[in-house]
Order: sequence, then C-alpha cells, then structure tokens
Amino acid sequence: MTSSLDHLRKHTNIVADTSDISTISKFKPSEATTNPSLILSSAKIDSYRHFLYEAATLSKQKFDSTSEQLEEALDFLTVRFGCELLKVVPGRVSTEVDASLSYDTEASIKKAKKLISLYESLGFSRTRVLIKLAATWEGIQAAQILENEGICCNMTLIFNFVQAVACAEAGVTLISPFVGRIYDWVGVNS
Repeated sequence: MTSSLDHLRKHTNIVADTSDISTISKFKPSEATTNPSLILSSAKIDSYRHFLYEAATLSKQKFDSTSEQLEEALDFLTVRFGCELLKVVPGRVSTEVDASLSYDTEASIKKAKKLISLYESLGFSRTRVLIKLAATWEGIQAAQILENEGICCNMTLIFNFVQAVACAEAGVTLISPFVGRIYDWVGVNS
C-alpha cells in the first residue's frame, strides 16, 4: 500500500521543515530547511543538547564580548544542525540568515559568506547549502550578489507575484512562496 507521502514523493521533492534529525531520518525527505526557531526548539531535545555546549565553548574561545559570543554560538549551532541534516538528506539544506538583517544588503551578504565558510570548515561543500534570505528588496539584492559568487540562495517570505518575479530576475536558485495552509486551497472536507 502506497502512503500519501510516497505518492507525493513521485511528483515532487519532499523538503523537511524541521531540525529534528530523527524525524528527517524517519520520513526520508530529499532536502531540509532550517530556521532559528526550529533549531532552538530542536536544541532543547536531550539528544541534541551537546550541540549547544559545543557552540558555547567554541564561541567563548573565540570572543570576549558576550554579544559576539552569542552571535558566534548561534551561527555555529545553525551550521552544526545543518551539517547533521546533510548527513541524512541526499540533497541540500537551506540555512536562514537572521531575519533582523532582512533590510541590510551588506550585512546579509556578510552573514551568508560566514555561514558558507563554517559549512566548508566542517567539511561540507557550498553546493549542498542554500542560503535562505527574506525576499525584501535588500535581500534580493544580496541574493543576486551571492549567486554571482557561487552561493546558491533560497528566497523566503514571498507573499506575492512581484516578489517572485524580482527573485527570478535576480537569478536566485529557489523561491519558497508562502501559499497558506493546504486547507486554504482545497477546503477541510474536500
């Protein structure tokens, strides 16, 4: 008997929107995406807590300032989860640039390059990573520059056709439009 997931898998790529590695192992998506809230939620799970300690230890060794330590720890934690996901999925993992940078092109570029550098330092090629950016005007400009430098981007927070077209014109690798819940399209009882 074919499950709904198996049927869907025949027609599209399954992308897991979670950082729970055991769930990803169970359902076997082709790709995965992360964001800070998913990672922090997964970091509370006992089997992943060691990632928090590893991130905190490394950031304390690198920086004296608490704010720099926190930023470094969050970046490392994000990439560390991404690396674990890359061990499970055959495709790519999208890693989100902090939403607070959504209106700062240069800061978004700098963060994206830092995340890619962390992946590469941990043995994963940039070809397996998509940098996820908000599809603001500034985010789209950042994505265009990053794509031209060989860093693939996944644009998120796309709510309309104009944003999607702007992303396409910028040459981004992937867009993740917000289409609403499936129930909004097919109805609860359909």
